[in-house]
Amino acid sequence: MKKKIAILGAAESGIGTAILAQKQGWDVFVSDMGSIKDKYKQMLIDHDIAYEEGGHTEARILDADQVVKSPGIPDTAPLVQKLIAQGTPILAELEFARPYSRGKTICITGSNGKTTTTSLIYYIMQRWGVDVGLAGNIGRSYALQVAEGDHDWYVLEISSFQLDNMFDFRADIAVLMNITPDHLDRYEFQMQNYTDSKMRIIQNQTSDDSFVYWRQDEHIEEELQKRHMGYAPKPTPSSRPARAGNPTLLPFVDADFERLGLSFSQMGQHNKRNALAAYLATRAVGADEQLIRQCLVEFPGVEHRLERVEECNGVLYINDSKATNVDACYVALQAMDRPTILIVGGKDKGNDYSTLFDIIREKCAGLVYLGADNQKLHDSFDALGLPVSDTHSMKDCVDACISMARPGDCVLLSPCCASFDLFKNMEDRGEQFKTLVRSHNPIK
Repeated sequence: MKKKIAILGAAESGIGTAILAQKQGWDVFVSDMGSIKDKYKQMLIDHDIAYEEGGHTEARILDADQVVKSPGIPDTAPLVQKLIAQGTPILAELEFARPYSRGKTICITGSNGKTTTTSLIYYIMQRWGVDVGLAGNIGRSYALQVAEGDHDWYVLEISSFQLDNMFDFRADIAVLMNITPDHLDRYEFQMQNYTDSKMRIIQNQTSDDSFVYWRQDEHIEEELQKRHMGYAPKPTPSSRPARAGNPTLLPFVDADFERLGLSFSQMGQHNKRNALAAYLATRAVGADEQLIRQCLVEFPGVEHRLERVEECNGVLYINDSKATNVDACYVALQAMDRPTILIVGGKDKGNDYSTLFDIIREKCAGLVYLGADNQKLHDSFDALGLPVSDTHSMKDCVDACISMARPGDCVLLSPCCASFDLFKNMEDRGEQFKTLVRSHNPIK
């Protein structure tokens, strides 16, 4: 009799998981509380996979031998609580798919920098000529790639939400960029819970595996030492404790960039760290060093991450919509070399904005608030004495920036917050910003 698997969420990862599970002989059922996009629905139909949308048939899901849930579904969801109560294993897509793949993995996590670092490592691996896939929080579903042909290598961007439901997964190369407050609303507003989630990137690693990390981070060295001394992190309700891991350590510090004589195409000190992480990770797998150096210089960058949009009437517009937490905004402001009009706001995740006060005073000529509810922004930033504008749509936001900015200024969209109050996602926010900025530029 076939084992039953229920998949909660019918987007990229859920559909990939469903197709791989069917290929491996599981009885598959896909359930989405919302509506399923046409392209994903067609994939389910083409593979004759049972599905539902607009709600969950609890009896069928609770009858499953195993559940794979979308990373966006929290443990507090009522159906997840019922699954936990009855002891049904709940996995992440990557955890489910890993046993079916022959490929080795380079796995990148961190509060900030992981998308740029992941994209850069993938770029280097492609240029090196190996058979490599890009997956995780970026690119096509890992499970779908495993189902449709598999690769010798995968470069995987992994979020804390995914790590929470990964147990036996082992990274051949693990990369941890940093740990700064983010998603604390998902972790009982406890920084240690979030830190424990990020440190799961090294679970199950042996001395044959490598761990690349930024040594100057205020948490990582301490967490490594705690685990060496037998620290056992508290698991989230749907997870199990993580094994400590014993990888070969490959730490780096900021000064290594100049010491190694590296050059990188992207602006900012934080991007030098991204380049160092990619350099060490790809050296660890044997990529040619001269090729790596060449790739660092030629890397085209990542959309929505300090992306230069236009210079219009002497004002430079930069799209940093991926900056969904305070630290990401901080490092973006560090990279600015012009008086800056900062666009900030969105769905707050328990942010403490006080760490931005000094750098805003130093770098900013004005603030434009963009959100459904901007009261916390007013409470946090109005006292700094800068010009401010309150907006609730991207059109009004861009209009406000145009009115506030002067020739020689920069307008920076680096919101500190999630996008879901006014936009479909972070990409939608960035695309709207770029479209509106370009529509105002008289020089094409």
